[in-house]
Amino acid sequence: MSIAKYIDHTILNADAKQDDIKKICEEAKEHGFFSVCVNSCHVPFVAEVLKNSDVKVTSVVGFPLGAMSIEAKAFETKDAVEKGANEIDMVINIGALKSGDKDYITRDIEAVVKAAANNALVKVIIETALLTQEEKVMACKIAKEAGADFVKTSTGFSAGGATVEDVKLMRETVGPEMGVKASGGVRDLKKAKEVIEAGATRIGASASVSIVKGFEDEKGGY
Repeated sequence: MSIAKYIDHTILNADAKQDDIKKICEEAKEHGFFSVCVNSCHVPFVAEVLKNSDVKVTSVVGFPLGAMSIEAKAFETKDAVEKGANEIDMVINIGALKSGDKDYITRDIEAVVKAAANNALVKVIIETALLTQEEKVMACKIAKEAGADFVKTSTGFSAGGATVEDVKLMRETVGPEMGVKASGGVRDLKKAKEVIEAGATRIGASASVSIVKGFEDEKGGY
């Protein structure tokens, strides 16, 4: 399988213009990326540009801090799905996790899963750079129990991004049947291959084109 099919081609910066969003969509269609990942306000536009292609639409929810109310995340999810999102990347409430409030985190994730209503996959961003090893394991276990489809390392807007060690830990924690997305700092083919070998089944990247070109230059398969 081409490495392109692992990639959610991502543009989440606050100053992204519509022309920038369109460029990302066209690149995704050209290179065969799995999805385009955008802030929820861009979902209708991206869904229209990607119409009649096999590239999915991913919307972030509660991004980037995860500190919105449970109800706000559920509403944003429902709205994004109704407007064309196929996948939801939600940020958990990191402060609640670090406070050990497992019930809150469970309800936070369950509300998004329910709002997606089997119409979109749900990925749970746990922001590994801010967590201890024990907190990473706890977040992954709660995400799995709450019915999420993936766990995801990072927003890319915090203290650090995906590491091979974190991807391995997340894969070991959730087992083989759940997705693991490595996001933040995956900027070249070498890092992409490392996180895939560690257990990632999806990669979030803005340097997607250079990753794929490196893969094509190797004339290999994955």
